[in-house]
Amino acid sequence: MRAGVVVAAQPGVEDLAVRAEELGLHSFWVNDTPMVHGDPFVALSLCAKATSRIRLGIGVTSPALRSAPAAASGLASLNALAPGRIICGVGTGNTARRTLGMRPTTAARLENFTAALQDLCAGRSTEYREGDRVRGIRFLHAGAHVNTADPIEFVVAALLGPKAAAVAGRRGTGLISFGLLDPTAWHALHDTRRHAAQGAPCDPDSRADSYVVTSLHLLDEGEDPHGDAARDATGHLVLSLLAFTADTAADTPAFAEQLGPEEREAVRRLLDRRGTTSTAPDRHTKLYPNYLGRIAPQDRDLVLPSLMNTLALVGTRDDLLARITTLEQAGVDELLVQPVIDPPTEMAQLAKLLI
Repeated sequence: MRAGVVVAAQPGVEDLAVRAEELGLHSFWVNDTPMVHGDPFVALSLCAKATSRIRLGIGVTSPALRSAPAAASGLASLNALAPGRIICGVGTGNTARRTLGMRPTTAARLENFTAALQDLCAGRSTEYREGDRVRGIRFLHAGAHVNTADPIEFVVAALLGPKAAAVAGRRGTGLISFGLLDPTAWHALHDTRRHAAQGAPCDPDSRADSYVVTSLHLLDEGEDPHGDAARDATGHLVLSLLAFTADTAADTPAFAEQLGPEEREAVRRLLDRRGTTSTAPDRHTKLYPNYLGRIAPQDRDLVLPSLMNTLALVGTRDDLLARITTLEQAGVDELLVQPVIDPPTEMAQLAKLLI
């Protein structure tokens, strides 16, 4: 299986991209969460100039964050700096919208956005709508300004719901998912994608790879798999799930109902610890600060073993390779690790494990 990393946009990100390329990693992704992290297009511009081989990904943008012309301009500009190395993840903006206190957009709007980006980034015209006004648009000056000749890879973000996977099938894109390490769930996503692709007017030659974002902690001999080091390495994923569940409990109760009693109690404790409730209008300002950043030691008790095992890869070398093999057999092409403790060391561990 291929290996890559996902990081937050911040000064010095290009140094991490250079190190990832030196290690032989396949891709380097930057989050698009405007009110939490820096801008991915700025960050990847630096990475594009500092590297020559590694693929560079936006993970992920959304029509609820950026208009199609603006996003396409950013992507085609990156493609001019790193021809043929750009990957664009698109989604409904679940997390990025929640950090604004807003709900994600619809699958229909996601599909229209993806189609528009595919057209514009390939130099084609597309339909652009604002209210009742509809116009055909295209890049008016390509060449030295933007690159529409080299292909950009598109992937649609999907968790467990079939709608996003169906969009990927109809648009001929790949899939990306966050913390989805269940091979059965991946089989279901791929089945949905394949079914939706039948008869779809998509490019038969477009890339359709699958990516999963997780965290990885290689245990030392005799190390507790649920000790402080393992919790620190995986806690950002666990707390992101708890925060999302706490935030959506009022408007999407079915999500919280999938958790067991211990996990629901952890959600309650998180809300209490952050001084908010699941119905407070400003709860997003309390739940999402430091989102996907290193957790505080006092929050280690919220990093439950059950959620660590679900969302992250923790174990000996043999344990990890066995789990990764089952994911590869389920159709996952690339493992994307989100390092937070010591990114250079964590990237080196990933490379040593898979390359």
